[in-house]
Amino acid sequence: MAEIVLNVEVREHTGTGGARAARREGKVPGVLYGGDKGPVPIAVNLNAFRKSLYTGKLLGHLVTLKYGEETQPVIAKDVQFHPVTDVPVHFDLYRVDAHQDVKISVQVHFKNQDVCPGIKRGGTLNVAFHEIEILVAADHIPEEIVVDLKGLNIGDTVHVSDLKLPKGVRPTAEGSVVVATVVGTSALASEDAAADAEVSAEQHAESEAEAETAAIEADAAAAKSDVD
Repeated sequence: MAEIVLNVEVREHTGTGGARAARREGKVPGVLYGGDKGPVPIAVNLNAFRKSLYTGKLLGHLVTLKYGEETQPVIAKDVQFHPVTDVPVHFDLYRVDAHQDVKISVQVHFKNQDVCPGIKRGGTLNVAFHEIEILVAADHIPEEIVVDLKGLNIGDTVHVSDLKLPKGVRPTAEGSVVVATVVGTSALASEDAAADAEVSAEQHAESEAEAETAAIEADAAAAKSDVD
């Protein structure tokens, strides 16, 4: 079962006034919803909520809601923060069955940037999605999705189909969706173009030299034939 337990209480008053009253009492107002039951206004002690939140295992994870002697599995779907103080001011909990498939967004983390050939050349990692929505059993939600950049060069792209997902985890996006790309600067593009032009010139020169050699050999063969 989940490691985190949220001890909640039902709020008597709803709306903005009820939420403000809960905050004045040192609590974070929230709403429990989902399943075959209606939404229920709840509240949690602010300090306890912050402690659970900063473990990194609350938002987007299966946790246990406790109300009196009753418990049930829920997922913390959203937490809102004060724009200045960064204190949590509201949260949403979603009722689930522990083995029920749920759609949820999971963070994407990129590793081995220090050894990525494209980045070492001066390229930049252009991230299209920092989170990927997946379909997974509620009790098997992964902590993160890791993308290994080792071996990627400038111009290489990571698609959804390239992601290494745990067993039982399915992305909701199509496999062709771009997650990230290693892009180069205009200077690197100019260098590449110049290098390609140089290679092309060398190949052209080699072709001309080969053609000239072939012509000389042909003339020599013709002269020998005339002598014979």
